[in-house]
Amino acid sequence: MAKNNKESKKEMPKQKDEAPRETPVEFMASLAVVLVTGLFIITFIMQAFAIPSSSMENTLLIGDHVFVNRVQFSPRSRWLGPLVPYREIHRGDIVVFLSPAEPGLYVVKRIIGIPGDRIHLRDGVVYRNGEKLVEPYVIHSSGDYNPYRDQFPAVPPDPNGEYAERETKLQSYVEGDDLVIPPDSYFGMGDNRDVSLDSRYWGFIPQENVIGRPMLIYWSFETPAGQYLETGVSERIEIVLHKIIHFFDQTRWQRTLKVVR
Repeated sequence: MAKNNKESKKEMPKQKDEAPRETPVEFMASLAVVLVTGLFIITFIMQAFAIPSSSMENTLLIGDHVFVNRVQFSPRSRWLGPLVPYREIHRGDIVVFLSPAEPGLYVVKRIIGIPGDRIHLRDGVVYRNGEKLVEPYVIHSSGDYNPYRDQFPAVPPDPNGEYAERETKLQSYVEGDDLVIPPDSYFGMGDNRDVSLDSRYWGFIPQENVIGRPMLIYWSFETPAGQYLETGVSERIEIVLHKIIHFFDQTRWQRTLKVVR
């Protein structure tokens, strides 16, 4: 009898499905989404600023680079409302705003008074609505005495001072010992009180001038006073080269990603 031999059938190994490759058009579309999202955030939500002066030391130092939240203090938007924590400006907030005295100049100060508050200083100490403020962030770096600065607004301004006209205008808001803050305005001061040019000199911060709130120091570089005032091309190139060469040894790493308070 013939014997039937059954041949064993070997299964061919299955080839793994290859992931579909991204076409050039899809890559460009993805890149465009990233760029548009980044541009939207930079334009409408966050903006980068560099601190140019010592008026907010030691909270913010010259050479600190900060991200500023542009929408938190802005008018509430219907389509962004659920996503953005809108709120009013509070006492103690640090804000970036356009200077009411020098058009185009960005300034950063701490809000000491909001509309309706009554402010005065005695021997450099701030009193708000009759109560002495406890301000652990304040420093007095000069150690000198300035009657107008330290006894504000009791001492009349110097008629020959740089901001004499604005200082004189402030006197119309004085009631008794206090300066009363009008509607839609704020009283701001620097944490480095002795050197800060603030609302004592150029007046109130209008609501419409407020840009936003500094949230985070994303980079801090040891920068001498006055460097941000350099406007010549050669000076600017020299500054950029200096930052590139000394990026590692002059970056203040301990301040990187520090929350601004």
